[in-house]
Amino acid sequence: MLGSTTRYWVYGPEDAETTIVIAHGYRGEHHGLEPVIAQLPGIRWIGPDMPGFGESTPLTEVPHSIDGFAQWFTTFVDELGLTGTAVTLGHSFGTIISSRAVSAGLKTPALILINPISTSGLKGPSRIATLITVAYYRLAGRLPSRIGAWILRRWFVVQFMSSTLAKTKDKQLRSWIHDQHHTYFNNFASRDFVVEAFEASVGSDVSEFATQIGVPTLLVAAELDDITPVQAHHDVIAIMPDARLTLLMGVGHLIHYEVPELAAAAIKEFLEAQGLSHGPIEEPRSR
Repeated sequence: MLGSTTRYWVYGPEDAETTIVIAHGYRGEHHGLEPVIAQLPGIRWIGPDMPGFGESTPLTEVPHSIDGFAQWFTTFVDELGLTGTAVTLGHSFGTIISSRAVSAGLKTPALILINPISTSGLKGPSRIATLITVAYYRLAGRLPSRIGAWILRRWFVVQFMSSTLAKTKDKQLRSWIHDQHHTYFNNFASRDFVVEAFEASVGSDVSEFATQIGVPTLLVAAELDDITPVQAHHDVIAIMPDARLTLLMGVGHLIHYEVPELAAAAIKEFLEAQGLSHGPIEEPRSR
């Protein structure tokens, strides 16, 4: 698809009444949303590794821009014969891509955005940290390719990101979150690709496409998100034709890891409101 060999994983029953297709976050892959998926086993979930991440190869026919990723996502849904029937779900960076795809014409019965990037990170609660991160990626992009990739994959870089975003005080859960990030965060194709995708991630946000999204939309946002302030989510739903906000307290940008059961409950309630089946909801269990 658009030059990318795209790998994807299917969860849940083949005959489920509702299918949800996922666009994951930056430097993530299909594993990231598995804790939420596990809470809703009656849904058929399709989780691709987006181009250049995980086991999927980069795009070659379009740039790794928001428009390029959105075009790929629309093509992916269409290739699976799910246009107009599958619910679209984006997480973090994937919320920008999925919002762009829907605003550009992807037919879907509903849109779910977890930890939406509702405004530029440069306007978020951690603006200085964002500026430092931007400078870091741009430095990596200017260095020789091998050196740039080396510094982007350093243990301390991943650990700093993970420690900053995790808000839970549960030591066991924090340890598990860090392990997830160290296991999957460095599965990207190349230095040039990951820098190009990073520039896309900081150059756009959901608010740019909000007025053009006509389908029912759920934002599952976090009180302590370091990337997007709560007010930005309220501003976005105010300009969306049909949107609602579920705000989770005491959690940050890792809703899918820290409180997957609360994210699943919000999705369940939203699907019910749209007349879409979700099957049984799994009882919360410890990891």
